[in-house]
Amino acid sequence: MNQVQKLSDTEKELMEAIWACTPPVTSTELLSMFAQKGREWKAQTVSTFLSRLVDKGILTATKHGRSNQYVPRISPEEYKLLETQHVLDGLYQGSIKNLISAMYDGDKLSDQDINELKKWFSEK
Repeated sequence: MNQVQKLSDTEKELMEAIWACTPPVTSTELLSMFAQKGREWKAQTVSTFLSRLVDKGILTATKHGRSNQYVPRISPEEYKLLETQHVLDGLYQGSIKNLISAMYDGDKLSDQDINELKKWFSEK
């Protein structure tokens, strides 16, 4: 999967919960998980977000009886990589060098960061 729409903060929160489960997961299980964390969501709210995630291609839904079971189509690592590539393409013309240069010029890289990057690159 190479093109995924950006997720809202709430969609990401929901996906993190789904990724933490053993698939498949139901909306009832998700409601229970969030309730245990003190987050009381309405069933319709969760249903709406799950439908959006299916529409975006992040989840698949399979009908079982009266409820749907959801399975992630991508892993958290794949999503992070796709989001990182989106940022690189959008802000840095797809160049990691441009990203690192911007971080360096903006004084966001410490000497320790630079040394760790040098070590990491030398090991590649």
